[in-house]
Amino acid sequence: MIQKHAELKTDVHKKFKDGKGQVFMEHFLDLHKSNGAGRLFSKVVIAPGSSIGLHKHEGDCEVFYLLKGEALVTDNGAPVKLGPGDVAFCRDGETHGIENSGSDDLEFIAVILFTKQKEV
Repeated sequence: MIQKHAELKTDVHKKFKDGKGQVFMEHFLDLHKSNGAGRLFSKVVIAPGSSIGLHKHEGDCEVFYLLKGEALVTDNGAPVKLGPGDVAFCRDGETHGIENSGSDDLEFIAVILFTKQKEV
């Protein structure tokens, strides 16, 4: 199966998870196409000064793979600066948030996988 860029679903979230500003998500896979393995497979773009607020994962885990920009990731209460090529992993039961701490857009791939596979 092939999907052209113009066919991808895009969302814009304001104050996402009680964060600041706007977060843009371009979804390249969904629950059905993932065969129930996860619920989010997206390229995320966060403008300077914007963020995804601190939140807890329950029943799933999430990985960020940074493509471009500078991030301040809160990993279970600990702030860590990350850049291109860095990875942040939030396990089931843990908390995290991410903020664009640079002057350019922050871009990363976000994948949320279920800790127990769901039936589609």
